[in-house]
Amino acid sequence: MFQFIDRGRRRFLGVAGGALLADRLGIIGFASAQSKPALPEVKAGAHTSLGPLKQIDAGVLNVGYVEMGPANGPAVLLLHGWPYDIHSYADVAPALASSGYRVIVPHIRGYGSTHFLSSDTMRSGQPVAVAADMIALLDALKIEKVILGGYDWGARTANIMAALWPERCKAMVSVSGYLIGSQQAGKMPLPPKAELQWWYQFYFATERGREGYEKYRHDFSKLIWQIASPKWNFDDATFDRSAAAFDNPDHVAIVIHNYRWRLGLAEGEARYDAFETTLAQAPVIAVPTITMEGDANGAPHPEPSAYAKKFSGRYEHRTLTGGIGHNLPQEAPQAFAQAIIDIAEG
Repeated sequence: MFQFIDRGRRRFLGVAGGALLADRLGIIGFASAQSKPALPEVKAGAHTSLGPLKQIDAGVLNVGYVEMGPANGPAVLLLHGWPYDIHSYADVAPALASSGYRVIVPHIRGYGSTHFLSSDTMRSGQPVAVAADMIALLDALKIEKVILGGYDWGARTANIMAALWPERCKAMVSVSGYLIGSQQAGKMPLPPKAELQWWYQFYFATERGREGYEKYRHDFSKLIWQIASPKWNFDDATFDRSAAAFDNPDHVAIVIHNYRWRLGLAEGEARYDAFETTLAQAPVIAVPTITMEGDANGAPHPEPSAYAKKFSGRYEHRTLTGGIGHNLPQEAPQAFAQAIIDIAEG
């Protein structure tokens, strides 16, 4: 059974006497946490389906998404990473829905049933474009403010949304912390051991890599799952449910563009240049945030101490022990769902 270690807390001023004293002594994570019941047990792998997909036109996309929970509940947007899909939240989403939240889990561009409305639209994997997609989705669903949750590409998307559109974001749970980058930062060489972890990024920079991913995308993705979560004993059925989303006709183009853009080897979209200028400054995020990390994350990720100061609002970090890897929501759904509730209601 996993446990979490709570590190690096910051609190709002003005908490009432007893709660403030408890907070100073490190007794509670949030001032109101003592009165908040924990979720019932959420067992990893208990759900194999998220239910029927809905489709909606949003910005340049027709987005495929799952929605569950009461329509008038606080909205939660759960964002998946690469190479994963919405099934990362197969256990988290129903747990939050049963707790009264309106949960939205979309396939991002290049996955599942999400598709472009025009054949002329650039098949860009630029991170800010993915974030803009999600703002367009909120607009289409008439959601003014949302609680964000994500890991991998999903955490990066959530971070960008919180930095550029804080008025749309009530709170955030971000696995692996602060992931906002820029092309300039991506050009800087890292120590050899760190570069080794990014082997697939350099592979994708070549035409051989693009062709290899096109031909072997399922085998390639399964390898990434195994490397990123070395202690997660997922079965073939679990992987295959997510792998079906990679058959999207734009999947390869978007993945390859994303990693080439990060290295400065591919151009982005000019309409996002002003946003990129802001993001290149590594802006501090004021949205209340819990960051999370698994103790067995085999994917490249920063240390929590490296990003704690990038969050200026109410903030807490939780490290999960017990062999939790990169796909934290699917491997430890109870801890992830509880973090969403804690940051939303704290």
